[in-house]
Amino acid sequence: MIPLPDIQASGYSTFIIPFKLMQKPEFKKVLKEKCISIIQERMDTLRVAMEQAQLSANEETKSSAGDKYETSRAMGHLAKDMYARQLVETGKELASISSIDCSVKNLSVMPGSIVKCGDIIYFILAGIGKITYDGEIIYVISPNAPVAKLLIGKKTGDFVTINKNSLQIIEIL
Repeated sequence: MIPLPDIQASGYSTFIIPFKLMQKPEFKKVLKEKCISIIQERMDTLRVAMEQAQLSANEETKSSAGDKYETSRAMGHLAKDMYARQLVETGKELASISSIDCSVKNLSVMPGSIVKCGDIIYFILAGIGKITYDGEIIYVISPNAPVAKLLIGKKTGDFVTINKNSLQIIEIL
């Protein structure tokens, strides 16, 4: 496996891969592995948040403030339940990613495809967001995203309208 630089912990995940790597056949595999790593990190973060919410609810002690005790415990349990639901959904996304075969070059857009539309590059895999590669931006999007639904099934040369802009599909990897 080719080592990748660390991901910045901002609103979007960003890492740089040398342009030469994009020319190699294993590029999609490497990108998929990095996306799996990002999803696993999300799951780890959710597990920790869920445990902290449970601990917070358990540590709340009875006080003379009356209902404050019950309200604080209930809020802790609600937070734990929210993180648990997010963890389940993220687990489903990870399972979905694992089932996508990125080793083939697709003739039409499908999950696992990298699609170049004008100056925009999409990787249809998971709802990760914007990733920068050697100065180029790739949007890693879920197959269920509205943009992905517009692209799936299209072929090189086809046009799609995204945000009132007509874009031609230049390349599918």
